[in-house]
Amino acid sequence: MPAAHLVRQEAAMSSTHPDSSTLERLLSAAVAAPSMHNTQPWRFRLGAEPAVVEIHATVERGLPQEDPHGRALHIAAGAALFNLRVAVTHLGWKPVTRLLPDPRAPGLLASVRITRRASPRGLHAAELYEAIWRRHSSRFPFTDEVVPGRVLNDLVEAAQIEGARLAVTAPGEAGRLLRVTAEAEHRNHSDPYRSAESRRWTSRDEASDTGIPSAAIGPQDAFERLPMRDFSAERSMERLPARPFERNPTLAFLATGHDRRSDWLRAGQSLQHVLLVATAHGLRTSLLHQALEWPDLRDELRSPTAPFDHVQMLIRLGYGPEGPVTPRRSPFSFLGVDGTAPPEVPTSSP
Repeated sequence: MPAAHLVRQEAAMSSTHPDSSTLERLLSAAVAAPSMHNTQPWRFRLGAEPAVVEIHATVERGLPQEDPHGRALHIAAGAALFNLRVAVTHLGWKPVTRLLPDPRAPGLLASVRITRRASPRGLHAAELYEAIWRRHSSRFPFTDEVVPGRVLNDLVEAAQIEGARLAVTAPGEAGRLLRVTAEAEHRNHSDPYRSAESRRWTSRDEASDTGIPSAAIGPQDAFERLPMRDFSAERSMERLPARPFERNPTLAFLATGHDRRSDWLRAGQSLQHVLLVATAHGLRTSLLHQALEWPDLRDELRSPTAPFDHVQMLIRLGYGPEGPVTPRRSPFSFLGVDGTAPPEVPTSSP
């Protein structure tokens, strides 16, 4: 961000608004959110008023083959929004959030007004803020240690606070979800366009600030029980590193009652709240998204006890290695200052 612009921005702010240093910390927290293939498909813009941060979608970082309707993009933006809310609260301000605030600008996904000074919400806010910097997906084998019920209850509550439902599956149900995911993984391998899109975000040099570096991809399950995404689209087990994964993986699916753009954004906030609480409890997480990329298989993920819910994410939970971090772009590289609107993205429902 140009220094002259920051000076003008600070001059426009009253003593009751955060300065440029605080804004940098806020944006750093927002961009630490997860996104499919780590495309980081968002752009931040300071609103007409100096204490409003807007989150816009960017088409060049979308995934037209694997996410043609932009659902995963909206979930990623919702996760970034939640991180921004946590950071605003932790740093002593009050966030006022609006989803899809301007019908005339479908690429404007959310806005956060940073209002008066407030007291942080105790230890919980501090724990979530600290977890932002430690949370990242682990695509490595977990142990067979059972996740305590009280921890799972905390995750369920975190999803509910943000307007979604998290359901932890029983072993038999987990097996069904893994079979559906395996079918999706097989389809992804068989689709040359999807495979090429996936490789585009992993076949990068180590200096890249987007995508998934090879060190973070992780191995495949030697016993082929747990279908981890093969980002390289290699179908021969002999050409892939393989290790035994946990025998009884703990899975949870995140669902919403409707499937609109606003629901996708709420799902993203719920997902990130769950992931940060899991991180605070010392859990590792990874996202099994493959079946959500095929409409018929996404329908099959629905629980028999909630046949009208819309599954938004399948989460694997457990204890194990932290796994390497994925890179992030500089916070201010996401910040638009020229007054032009970012490119739009697909916004239709599937």
